[in-house]
Amino acid sequence: MSTQAPPRAGRPTAAPTRVGSGQPVGRRRQRRVTLGGTIRTICALVVFVASVFPVYWMVNSSLLPGAAVRSSTPHLWPDEFTLDNYVTVLTPGTRSIDFLPALRISLIVTLSTVVFALLFAFLAALALSRFQFRSRRMLIVGVLAIQMIPAEAMMISTFRVLDGWNLVNTTAGLTLVYIAAVLPFTIWTLRGFVNGVPAELEEAAMVDGCSRMGAFWRVTFPLLAPGLAATGVFAFIQAWNEFTFALIIMNRADQRPLPVWLRAFVQATKETDWAVIMAGSTLVAIPVIIFFLIVQSRMTSGLVAGAVKG
Repeated sequence: MSTQAPPRAGRPTAAPTRVGSGQPVGRRRQRRVTLGGTIRTICALVVFVASVFPVYWMVNSSLLPGAAVRSSTPHLWPDEFTLDNYVTVLTPGTRSIDFLPALRISLIVTLSTVVFALLFAFLAALALSRFQFRSRRMLIVGVLAIQMIPAEAMMISTFRVLDGWNLVNTTAGLTLVYIAAVLPFTIWTLRGFVNGVPAELEEAAMVDGCSRMGAFWRVTFPLLAPGLAATGVFAFIQAWNEFTFALIIMNRADQRPLPVWLRAFVQATKETDWAVIMAGSTLVAIPVIIFFLIVQSRMTSGLVAGAVKG
């Protein structure tokens, strides 16, 4: 008589469960997961292409002659490459509208807005998160209520206030308006980041010998660096792309930021030269891209610095 050897330990003896079609359940589940991942990847690619294609088309049109842009045959790549459009935009006196003075005004106003808005919002967020005082809840609700007020409702009153202070057609006046516009959102956003950092971390650092300021700068501030970078990007984009207040406050030809300059540049000729306009639009978008790339690296370094104990 032959004796059947017992099964070895650790090896499954039962066959995989099968369904009516005869396929194992695990294989069908794996196929379902793979199909779901493929669908999500395709959707992500569609969204990415839809987001990037207008930017690509702007840059592509700026590198083509005006006749090629106006032709009925689309040019999907700059097969007639030229930089004449950028030369036209950057040449002083072109269409009596200069690009570099407008770039200088936009940089001064935007960078000043980012610096002062982050400073004021950071102090306000610390006060709202770390200290208990009377009317604290009302102040938080007030910040939200101010954020809900449409900017168009305050244009006339804002202009009259600035005119009374002799700040119309000045970079200081436009900077004040932009700071007031971005402060509610930056305060609310930074308050969420400050709430996410436990106060016990500072207390533990103070027990180890740090002063209160030393504990804040060595422990808390590195953890808040990603939040400062994110709100800084928002403030930069808001101040850089804002058009309506800039059009009302900066109404002199030599005091135009870039969005108002681009509008005047388009209206400078009767026939719209789309190739030159796309070149101007590309130059307007380049500083935003550079700023975002710089801040993105700071966001990554801030996350790493806050996660590792030095």
